[in-house]
Amino acid sequence: MIKDQPGEIQPGDIYEDCSFHPVLCTYIDDGDEIGGISLVDASAPRACSLSGCAVIKLSIDDVLAVQADWPTYLARRKAEFEAENPPSA
Repeated sequence: MIKDQPGEIQPGDIYEDCSFHPVLCTYIDDGDEIGGISLVDASAPRACSLSGCAVIKLSIDDVLAVQADWPTYLARRKAEFEAENPPSA
């Protein structure tokens, strides 16, 4: 299970975006947007809302798990997210 790493995300850090991609942070604007480059497929810009998306800071171990088996990591993270955030009735 991924655990949010301590500290605010800064450019140069790696975070998980709302599509569960590990992303190298390249900017945080003065408002609410964070963005960067996916470490899965190099897609960019990948932008999320800091207040509206479930952005979390990742460790290098998390990134290595993604690199080892992206489909398994993605399925696991989706299941974890759904367990933590059940749909409202």
